[in-house]
Amino acid sequence: MTESKIKPTTSFWIIGIIALIWNLMGVFAYLQEAYMTVEDLAALPPDQQALFENVPAWVTGAFAFAVFGGALGCILLLLRKKLANFVFIISFIGIIAQMTYNLFMSKALEVYGPGRMIMPIMVIVIGAFLIWYSKKMESKGILN
Repeated sequence: MTESKIKPTTSFWIIGIIALIWNLMGVFAYLQEAYMTVEDLAALPPDQQALFENVPAWVTGAFAFAVFGGALGCILLLLRKKLANFVFIISFIGIIAQMTYNLFMSKALEVYGPGRMIMPIMVIVIGAFLIWYSKKMESKGILN
């Protein structure tokens, strides 16, 4: 196994750690949604209950790929592995699938309002950034 001789900058570590924290928040959001109890669901307003009850399995799967892939990609990035880029791409496919459903196929915008668009846009932008950033770090020889 060859180790990269190029030392990453401080910004590499800062970006990697912040990205990992961001993706771990996504993992916790997924787990909270996946393991929502009947009591938790009953505490939501009826329109939000209907949204949660009608989420197709493929969207839940896409959500899992997005967040667990993003977290794994960040760990690989911090370990300086080229595989990070591929994992970020898989994660991004999950992001696009999930956000397509949330923004265009469900009634989430009706239920939560247009202000709710900020988070999906941020998720897409950060996912795309991590693909670009990992590819850039690979081309600079930081990832091996």
